[in-house]
Amino acid sequence: MDVTFKNQSLDRLEADATYSAGFGDALVKAYRRAMQHIRAASDERTLYSRRSFRFEKLSGDRATQHSMRLNDQWRLIVEIQGEAPKKIIHVIEIVDYH
Repeated sequence: MDVTFKNQSLDRLEADATYSAGFGDALVKAYRRAMQHIRAASDERTLYSRRSFRFEKLSGDRATQHSMRLNDQWRLIVEIQGEAPKKIIHVIEIVDYH
């Protein structure tokens, strides 16, 4: 899937091996691994099928967004934009769920 980012920091976090954006090494590694899976996915069904991500649609103020687990504490928030076969994942933020 194609990927866009809400802010440049998340894009740099994926691409720049020396940049951590203030996150710990384990979280950065989990984020980069998740981004590899997102880029390799044909559509969101691939993300739903990977149980360890716990990919889910959010509700309320975040009804247009989805969450995927990076670890026990942190989640990656994304939006799915466009129509098949040209869907785009828009990476919003990394959020502390605790």
